[in-house]
Amino acid sequence: MTFEELNLAPALLQALAECGYTEPTPIQAQTIPALIGGRDVIGSAQTGTGKTAAFVLPALHRLASSSTTAPQKRRNAGRPQVLVLAPTRELAQQVAQQATRYGQHMRLRIVCIYGGEPYPRQIRELQHGVDILVATPGRLIDHIERGRVDLSALEMLVLDEADRMLDLGFSDDVERICALTPAARQTVLFSATIDGAIARLAGRLTRDAVRIDVKAVDVGALAIDQRVHFADDRAHKHRLLDHVLADVSLKQSIVFIATQRDAETLALRLQDAGHAVAALHGGMSQRERNSTLNRLRRGGVRTLVATDVAARGIDVASITHVINFDLPRQADDYIHRIGRTGRAGASGTAVSFANHSERGALRMIERAAGQPIPTQVIPGLEPRARSAGCDEARRPSFAKAGANRRHAAGGPVEGRRSPGSSQPRWRDR
Repeated sequence: MTFEELNLAPALLQALAECGYTEPTPIQAQTIPALIGGRDVIGSAQTGTGKTAAFVLPALHRLASSSTTAPQKRRNAGRPQVLVLAPTRELAQQVAQQATRYGQHMRLRIVCIYGGEPYPRQIRELQHGVDILVATPGRLIDHIERGRVDLSALEMLVLDEADRMLDLGFSDDVERICALTPAARQTVLFSATIDGAIARLAGRLTRDAVRIDVKAVDVGALAIDQRVHFADDRAHKHRLLDHVLADVSLKQSIVFIATQRDAETLALRLQDAGHAVAALHGGMSQRERNSTLNRLRRGGVRTLVATDVAARGIDVASITHVINFDLPRQADDYIHRIGRTGRAGASGTAVSFANHSERGALRMIERAAGQPIPTQVIPGLEPRARSAGCDEARRPSFAKAGANRRHAAGGPVEGRRSPGSSQPRWRDR
């Protein structure tokens, strides 16, 4: 199938051709016709499947073919026709950038608003009119309360990574925002999994929706070399990290770590060791985060130490290595993390450090990845515990890998400082 066969507007086909895109991904091939046909969609898809274009292209097509796209009708301040809700600033920015890229031959105003940035610029952009609004829930609520955004004319509502929004505590904000939109709107909801609270939310917000499920990215098909090193303690992890960062094939890398504090501490340690390094986490201001990402894209940062939330939306083709200093709490996050390398057909390397007590978590990650992850030992850096070898003969069977993926993605979310704690631990989720 080609994009021409999807009957997209000529301006979109021109932009896609200039981007070098000819064939839609599976999620695009299934979602775009349903949305163009006016149906609501509930989609299960993960990073790397092309889901952003799957809803952005139909939204742009709707605006291109709508009779309300005449400039005098479109330029109502703060009254978007399409709203995309995203859980994080980086993902919101990524969606807005793709919408701008695909809609480059259309007379549209695409506005992106999120927390951590001063209000004046966002207010000016909203006042100049908006066709597509991409927003994080909290900042959007702020603008709605101050009368700067009016959702009464909304035609399409998109909830991107809805599971992440609920994980981050945006459930009430999402419900409140949706209640302010017309009942006749078209609704699109994408999530890594559709169960529990997400299934109930989707049921409340959609009408006669088309259900689309796209399997997780086949990490084996992404030319990513994966391996696990068992570590006795955190000091052992530091020595393993030093060894990996000394690899001459490493051009740029992302080191994933659990907490904001540990991201800062590790970045300082690596900086003292002479590495071109920077930290990226949710505790930084938006200006700091933008500056860090720009340095990464320009090559000024060789190693980025990041938490999961801050790293969502990073798309830098020159990242050759992803290092899981801490294993992710949710197994599906492993797919997202390693998908930061091996981009655009290039090869990549994904290295994970696991404590001896994390064999169960590692098995769930392997189920999410759909394949076993080989264990390797570096001469001179062997773990003391012989049982940590976890040789392949003792690994579980993966014939029924898909059956447990939803269970693997579950688990509690840690994210509050304990009152009076002398050692506060923040998990950036």
